[in-house]
Amino acid sequence: MSKVRLTAGRIDKLVCPTDKSQVFLFDSEIQGLAVRATPAGSKSFIFESKLNRQTIRMTIGSVQTWTIDAAYKEARRLKSLCDAGSDPRLDKAEKLKANERKYQEAQRHVVTLGDVWPRYLEAHKNTWGVRHYRDHVNLAKIGGEVRLRSKNKITIAAPLAALLPVRLSDLTSERLESWLTIETKTRPTSAALAFRLLRACLNWCDEQSDLTGLIPINAHRAKKVRAVLPRVQAHDGCLQKEQLPIWFNSVKHIPNAAISAYLQSLLLTGARREELAELGWDDVDFRWKSILLKDKVEGERIIPLTPYVAYLLSGLPRVNQWVFASTRSESGRITEPRIAHNRALMTGGLPHLTSHDLRRSFGTLAEWVECPVGISAQIMGHKPSALAEKHYRRRPLDLLRQWHEKIESWILNEAGIPFDAETLKGRLFVVNE
Repeated sequence: MSKVRLTAGRIDKLVCPTDKSQVFLFDSEIQGLAVRATPAGSKSFIFESKLNRQTIRMTIGSVQTWTIDAAYKEARRLKSLCDAGSDPRLDKAEKLKANERKYQEAQRHVVTLGDVWPRYLEAHKNTWGVRHYRDHVNLAKIGGEVRLRSKNKITIAAPLAALLPVRLSDLTSERLESWLTIETKTRPTSAALAFRLLRACLNWCDEQSDLTGLIPINAHRAKKVRAVLPRVQAHDGCLQKEQLPIWFNSVKHIPNAAISAYLQSLLLTGARREELAELGWDDVDFRWKSILLKDKVEGERIIPLTPYVAYLLSGLPRVNQWVFASTRSESGRITEPRIAHNRALMTGGLPHLTSHDLRRSFGTLAEWVECPVGISAQIMGHKPSALAEKHYRRRPLDLLRQWHEKIESWILNEAGIPFDAETLKGRLFVVNE
């Protein structure tokens, strides 16, 4: 095989006949260096040598991107590896892997909170409650959309929106401190909730193999971050027995019959907001007087269907599968009774009460009839707090009904409602015609 000194002119004149798959032009100075040409017209520098009595061949690169001097230098390096007994192909593979690792590490460091937030929500969607999931969605909204009720206004960005474009590696304690300081000036409660949700997300990121190590160590646990975090005051809203007549009178006059019945049922069952909102007609047994609720602790629980609640539910139209139906919401059931409730409270001159306050009120008012704590707790779906309650107390529905009806009767009596399903039918709340 003839060898020549590789020059630009000789490389340019090298042509591969169509009846051959490739031809080589070997260099006369560097052993193993050659130019390979194919019928398609591509040309590249290659290196060929003997290693462990076998011929190895490696492509150095295209003649369009590699100069002759650079090819000489690379061929000398490969030759020295072969002389030392090392396989240059393995050396090349290791370099490619190292470059790939560097690239992947670089890609990891450009991941933003906005990239992982939807992934975090999707990973927990089936284990979170509806309200908890909705909080994660709402607190990360970027705003700029037309308001549903005020068409001439647009929504503002939620607290977490400012952090969504930030890389995880840039979420330092200084960055979080600055963000919290700004947010707590105008909306401290939302900022505190947003931080708690963010903290849980960052802890989850540290547990993911492709995200671990990106977040600065203890950034969200730093003292200076916790120092600006608003103090969360325990909410203790509760209806007093003296307020029951005014509350019932105001709520019964809510034009929306479903919301009116829903709020009264919340107070009289002690159920969680979403548990009752998700109540379907198939979950209500009017014959055996029971209600099946989707319990967030136990999965589901059965509570008594007391007379007044049965009366309220039986008076609702069967619009769809949901007991508390809505023709305006996408889900087909009520999702936000707060506005109507707040108006009713304002009308009656009562202090602000949340839906959860009605649940708390049931547990508190039950004490007036000296109901055993375990009874009211089982009706409300509280997790057992004592060993005996946890392992040895599972009261039958009839026993729960005995006390539940007593609680309902006492509440109605204090509210000034002499309930009788036959004589008072149609007069307990106003239906929007």
